[in-house]
Amino acid sequence: MHNGERHPESTQQRRKTVLVVDDSLLVRRTVCSALVSDGFDVCGEANDGQEAIELAGKLSPDLIVLDLSMPVMNGLQAAPVLRKMVPNSPIILFTIYTSKAVDQQLRTIEVDAVLSKGEPLSNLVEKAHALLGE
Repeated sequence: MHNGERHPESTQQRRKTVLVVDDSLLVRRTVCSALVSDGFDVCGEANDGQEAIELAGKLSPDLIVLDLSMPVMNGLQAAPVLRKMVPNSPIILFTIYTSKAVDQQLRTIEVDAVLSKGEPLSNLVEKAHALLGE
């Protein structure tokens, strides 16, 4: 027994990649820090939905954390495009907006989870692991 030690040469231990999309640099940095400290590899950051689409095409992330309200292209507009580009990558919509009207809109797009920015970041990290089957 190795007391849970991981061997870097093991391909099964590859860190899952995440694309973080938010127009707030502070939010991106905070989310990235939480994900990296829990074993994820942040492969890219985007300021808006358009940048997210460009990066997703290049990076093929395992998971996408997507803000709802952003300039240029918001999360509602970007999510369906991202879903077509990387169909096997779960999308978590991470937003401050949590109302019945927003919930109705979110049901029309294909995201795997909706989390409030008011919740502890640990909820986001746990949901990321759950969606990736970890």
